[in-house]
Amino acid sequence: MNKDKVILYHAISVLNEDFSASVEKIANAAQVNKRTLYRYYKDRDTLISACYANMLDTWYEAMLAAYNGDAHPIKQLEQMLYAAIDCGVKYLFLSAVESKDGNNDIHRTEKFIAYEKARDKWFGIIPELQEKNVIDRQLSGPWIRLLFVNTVRTSVQALKAGDVAQNDLKRLAWLCFSRSIGITG
Repeated sequence: MNKDKVILYHAISVLNEDFSASVEKIANAAQVNKRTLYRYYKDRDTLISACYANMLDTWYEAMLAAYNGDAHPIKQLEQMLYAAIDCGVKYLFLSAVESKDGNNDIHRTEKFIAYEKARDKWFGIIPELQEKNVIDRQLSGPWIRLLFVNTVRTSVQALKAGDVAQNDLKRLAWLCFSRSIGITG
């Protein structure tokens, strides 16, 4: 793996745990010195932007593959959850950065606009399934999105802690998420 990719990987992991982490902490995790990190990224904000751009690419591809992998909306939803779990801490990082202010430059890029359109298309599944009484109509879209993100977070944490066998993780995550929004069976 290229040094810049190693730095990005560790930056995403460290920042996901502590978004205020110093550049020094990120450099230590990547096993490079600060000078090397600054050779690739001029400052912390540039590094965060690079992490975010990397995740937009990763999640955009995973999201489209999950959405286009099956025509049935429930299967699409399930595959989306699995894709987010596969992306792991990277998905959680993307979600965390989206909820923070100060990334307005990133939000103006074509990459972000394409990602946002794909995300909106995906979240369009929710009202469709609510109309068919498959998902509980009392739950708002933002509430369901929070359940989704926190199901992924719990899955990543359980896997990291060794609390759940990897081959059971997705099945248990889907069971919890689907039941929490009213999908039975």
